[in-house]
Amino acid sequence: MRRLILQGLTRKPLTEARPAADDPELLALSARLDAAAKKRLGRSLSIREVDAGSCNGCELEIHALQNAFYDLERFGLRFVASPRHADVLFVTGPVTKNMREALERTYTATPSPKWVVAVGDCALDGGMFAGSYAVVGGVSAVVPVDLHIKGCPPKPIALLKGLLALMENPIAK
Repeated sequence: MRRLILQGLTRKPLTEARPAADDPELLALSARLDAAAKKRLGRSLSIREVDAGSCNGCELEIHALQNAFYDLERFGLRFVASPRHADVLFVTGPVTKNMREALERTYTATPSPKWVVAVGDCALDGGMFAGSYAVVGGVSAVVPVDLHIKGCPPKPIALLKGLLALMENPIAK
């Protein structure tokens, strides 16, 4: 036990470096995304995140969008607690049999126009969980998907670029 504690004290953290506070790419990307959402919807973009059975790697990256480094709220982008207030559903993980009905209900409760973004490799086809007795498949096996953001897990910048692509080239239902 002592050896583990000493290793934890002497090794560097395994996290990536934070983005610069005034990172021009992040600022430009977020401003473009907010402008596209206001043009398309007439207001800021509301996102509802749904974990359909993931390992939580993608959730960590999605939640990073809300931390002090990315702080999406300053650009008018926000996460909402209810699908009834959402424009975009971020769905992570393979859809498990236990989460299938919940995902369908969430999709139905989201008002139109709405978009579904499958986040991560598992959301595409089940990833490393494909073929499991407990997995239905990727998100598109349950609800229509408008955009897939690849990665295991995708980085926050990739999530922002995906949202921007969705807002600039929307296929609303």
